[in-house]
Amino acid sequence: MLTATLLTLQETAMTMDPQAAKEYLSLLGAGLGLGLTMIGAGFGIAWIGSNAVQGIARQPEAAANIQTSAIILAALIEGAALFALVITLLYKLM
Repeated sequence: MLTATLLTLQETAMTMDPQAAKEYLSLLGAGLGLGLTMIGAGFGIAWIGSNAVQGIARQPEAAANIQTSAIILAALIEGAALFALVITLLYKLM
């Protein structure tokens, strides 16, 4: 399905003015990159949260350490997502 959609978009871009086609495909690439990045970050943070809750349920006495580690890891994932956002936007501006 994705291949057919991309082929249709590419054929549409071929009938357009070259500058407009470049802008069109650039927006498409930036949107896809940003969407995939945010989906990945969401899955990563959800996975960390799920495992942190399971760890706290198994060892309630270690809840403070687990919670601190989970917050730090979630912040690292958010940082990577923001970095990808910046790279995607810079790609769009080029």
